Amino acid sequence: MWINIRRNFLDKLSPAQIIVAYYLVAVIVAMSLLSLPVAIQPGAKWSFMDALFTAASAVSVTGLSTISVQDTFTVPGIFILMFVLQFGGIGVMALGTFFWLILRKKIGLKERRLIMTDQNQTHMSGLVKLLKEILVIIILIEIIGAIILGVYFLKYFPTWEEAFLQGLFASISATTNAGFDITGASLIPYANDYFVQIINILLLTLGAIGFPVLIEVKGFFRRKNKKAPYPFSLFTKITTVTFIGLLLFGTIAIFTLEYNRFFSDKPWHEAFFYSFFQSATTRNGGLATMDVSDFSDPTLLILCALMFIGASPSSVGGGIRTTTFALNLLFLYHFARGRRSVKVFKRELHQDDIIKSLVVSIMALLICFLAVIILVATENQPMMAIIFEVASAFGTTGLSMGITPELTTIGKFVIISLMFIGRVGVISFLLLIGGRTDKESIHYPKERVIIG
Repeated sequence: MWINIRRNFLDKLSPAQIIVAYYLVAVIVAMSLLSLPVAIQPGAKWSFMDALFTAASAVSVTGLSTISVQDTFTVPGIFILMFVLQFGGIGVMALGTFFWLILRKKIGLKERRLIMTDQNQTHMSGLVKLLKEILVIIILIEIIGAIILGVYFLKYFPTWEEAFLQGLFASISATTNAGFDITGASLIPYANDYFVQIINILLLTLGAIGFPVLIEVKGFFRRKNKKAPYPFSLFTKITTVTFIGLLLFGTIAIFTLEYNRFFSDKPWHEAFFYSFFQSATTRNGGLATMDVSDFSDPTLLILCALMFIGASPSSVGGGIRTTTFALNLLFLYHFARGRRSVKVFKRELHQDDIIKSLVVSIMALLICFLAVIILVATENQPMMAIIFEVASAFGTTGLSMGITPELTTIGKFVIISLMFIGRVGVISFLLLIGGRTDKESIHYPKERVIIG
């Protein structure tokens, strides 16, 4: 009877609503696992709100935390946290499909619709193959990263067990763009170790640039005819150009704005790596080689903008996504030149995609604006710190100016909501409210309205 009730209930929900429900269940399960006695150190501070906040942050791979991971969790607890980060980074449907394949369960039309919604795909063909490739690529990246960092960390830690635990956690945290750390100080202990920073930047980039991009790059290197041009998709071209462009813009902006401020007493190479790493980590990484509170307000606003944009679609990151930002810029450029169609890389963009990008941007701005108003009313914190916290939560980045543990209960619920929306995506959030999409059967006479 309960199975029939569950099926009838799920049949009434849209794919987006089911995905959101799955993520809510994932948060509850993660909260339960992280609260197990074996996971918590004796005497550690661990309340219900800490459990809920940490679970939501882990499932959304954000990294904001009200507790110290190092001082709260035991070694089994750290492994549980790594599993949750893996679960949240790849996506509930990706790991769900993996378990379905192990159990030899048939993946039908309903499951494929859920996978399509969770991975921001526009068609159903090849979805199971896509998820298989995603799992293999991400796990392979994490293993390679863990081995490199684990071996390198032997010079920092007294035992190989501790070195490889640090390496494994750092690799998973960076690849899933989670931003959690077990050093107790993020990557600040490696502020002058450029090798550790470069490895982390590579892992952050591979996790945030988008799974389809990684799959196409793999196809490029494995193609049989090396001389023939490889047919990269429009998505990969736009995503890669935008991702690299934002990374360079962030590096140059931070370096320029802080040249006579935070970097005034630092050599050029140290200033460059500070700028380069912070530009990379604001794209959903959440790791830091310094206290971001030391930056000036103009630089913090740049970081907020980068966190708001976030990572690429079908990746481990949140925010409005890189393609949304790129389509907005392309639309503004073509509209300013009197054109109604948007063309790029010898292709014309679909009108529905342009409308979606505008809807996502407007809705995201409204959500973050509302969150800022609520936090200003409930929290006794500086305005810049609140704006930074909101952008970090929505972009599932995890950087903070240090106010997260000091938030009130209302403030923590606001941040949890932002992390959740940032992970599931604005489109899924809108469809959660609206339900199933129905075709319009009634049209009224059209009339023009004065604009601008």
